[in-house]
Order: sequence, then C-alpha cells, then structure tokens
Amino acid sequence: MKTIFSFLKLIRWPNLLIIFLTQLLFEYCIIRPLLDQHGIQPASGPKDFLIIALSFQLIAAAGYIINDWYDLPLDLINKPQKIYISRTISKRAALLAYFLMNAAAMLLVVFVAPSRERLLLLACIILCELLLFFYSAWFKKRFLIGNLIVAVVTASAIPVLLVPVRPAFLLTGSTYGTLLQLTLLYTGFAFLITFVREVVKDLEDEQGDRRYGCRTMPIILGAKKVHQIAGISVIALTLVIAMLQPLLWKIGMKPFLLSLYSILLVLVPLGFITKKIFKNATTVKEYHQLSSNIKMVMLTGILSMLFFLFINLK
Repeated sequence: MKTIFSFLKLIRWPNLLIIFLTQLLFEYCIIRPLLDQHGIQPASGPKDFLIIALSFQLIAAAGYIINDWYDLPLDLINKPQKIYISRTISKRAALLAYFLMNAAAMLLVVFVAPSRERLLLLACIILCELLLFFYSAWFKKRFLIGNLIVAVVTASAIPVLLVPVRPAFLLTGSTYGTLLQLTLLYTGFAFLITFVREVVKDLEDEQGDRRYGCRTMPIILGAKKVHQIAGISVIALTLVIAMLQPLLWKIGMKPFLLSLYSILLVLVPLGFITKKIFKNATTVKEYHQLSSNIKMVMLTGILSMLFFLFINLK
C-alpha cells in the first residue's frame, strides 16, 4: 500500500487531475456545445476524446517519473522529504514504468484512434514525450529553455483536442473562428501561467540547483531580475485576460457572470501574485506558497470554461 501511495505522489496525481479536467471542460463546455449549437455532427465521439485524454495522462505521468529519476541528486538538497525513487520505488521499477507508460500512450493512438487523425495525434504524442525526456535529461538545468518546454507541453493539452473535430468545424468558417479564438485564449493562459510557475519553482530550488552546477534563470540573472521577469509575465497575462473581456461579450450573449468571475477569481488573484513577486517573496517557504497560489489561479481559470455551457456562442 505504501508503494502505491508513493507511486501516486511520484506521478503527481493532482496535476494529472488538473490536466484531465482542463481537457474534459474544453471538450464538453466549448467544443461540443459549439458543434451542437450549429447542428454539426462530427465523426469523432467520446471515444476519441478519451484516447487523447488518457494518452496525455500517460505521457505526463511518465514525464514526472523521468524528471524525478534524473533529479535524484538535486532532490536530496531541495526536497529530501519528497524522494520516492530509490526509497519506496526502485530505480529499475521507475524506469520500467516510464517506458511502459510512453509505449502505452503511443499504442493507444496507433491501434485505437481513427485512421484519419492517427498520424497527427501520434506525432503530437511522440513530440511531447521527447520534449519531456530532453527537459529532464538536459534542458531543466539550462537557462530558460526548460521553463519554455514545460509551458509548451502543458499548453498543448488544449489545441490537441481540435485534431479529431477539425474536419467538422471546417464546414462553417465563423464557428471554427470562434473555436480558434477560445483555443488561443485558454492555450495562452495555460502557457503563461505555467511559465510563471516554473520560474517561481526555479527560485524555490535555487540553493540546490546552484550547488549542483545548474544554469537556471535565478543563477544566471539573479533573483531580482527573475522576479521582474515573472512579474512582467503575470502582468502580461493579466492584461491579455482583461483585453479579452470585450471578445467574450462579442462571441456570446452578454456573459456578465463569466466576466465577473474572471475579474474576481482570476484577475484580482493575479494582481496579488504580482505584488508578492515584486515585493515580498524571498524565502523558500514564500516561493512554495507563491507556487501554490499560482496553481490555484490556474484551476480557477480552467473552471471558467463551465460558464460556456450557459452562453450562446456565435
């Protein structure tokens, strides 16, 4: 039983749940309602969504395993209480789970996904697997590129959902345009907020990273400049969300509650996070709390998709 709990912690099950929730809400609060409102019957169904969602769960879990496998020396310094590989889970078992999960994700697409989008989906899966491997093995310890890789892979969980339904949406240009706008909105949100969180995590791990010879942003630029980069990124995200409020009113029927929700539970918390980045956070504990706050805003942003069930999109 202890091994099972350790494995669930190793694969970061709460993060996997957030990824699945993101894909579930985008599929059934935005994509499917748009199809229904315009009388479009796609060839793809729930099975296609489940294939994509399960594949992403597998590659994300595998990514967490290989990340911890390579991070063992660093984690002994940064977070010794959260080491599972080599303690409750052997290094060999962890590596076997990594390969099996990646293989299962590819096999799902090859043998279960409809042939019309099989090749594109397989390419997406393999690309994500390679990016996560190279991130763990090399790029995580390098300046900026590791942060960007995690942000790109995380954000890709949304646009990949368009692959099975794209032929149906191309039947009507305006509907596809609305879908692309919303895809860009949530993909951009996921990318920026993940990037900021990764930067904050680098600040949290600076001590161990420095001792291990890493070349992360805080080590190269210094904490003060990294605070500025993170703060500016949050401000950019806040401005993008604020400027997109008129767009939401344009494509829907006066989504007042969605705008109010965005202001109170996304924009205002982002404002507090920006203030904390620029002024207060300096210790490992404060950076960890800041990272948790960013994850909560990520969750509230994702949950905003629920409002599209009650908005007549154009």
